[in-house]
Amino acid sequence: MKRSAVLLVLAAFAAVPAFADCTYPKAPAAIPDGKTASIDAMVAANKAVKQYNVDIENYLGCIKTELDESLSRQNDTLSEDQKKAMNLLHAQKNNAAIDELQSIAARLNEQIRIYKAAQPSN
Repeated sequence: MKRSAVLLVLAAFAAVPAFADCTYPKAPAAIPDGKTASIDAMVAANKAVKQYNVDIENYLGCIKTELDESLSRQNDTLSEDQKKAMNLLHAQKNNAAIDELQSIAARLNEQIRIYKAAQPSN
């Protein structure tokens, strides 16, 4: 069973160079420690994560467009198994990108809470 799944994915790769032009965005370098970071560092990190969100959205749009174009262009030559494998590959790339984005955003949000808690009350 595993072997046939691997063969399907390999067949999809052989059928079309899917997702070749979409560049996965680089994640923000680091999330500052909320206990010790300056307001400027926290603001910069927030901006970087917001930009990363935009970059991920653009990447997801790109891989979806490439998938759709590949399927449309080669619809008559691809088997149903190849189409399924291409859709599976797209779903895996999509889900991995969203998971990474959510993880980074959660880490930033945690450090923002820590930063706010460390600030003296007014």
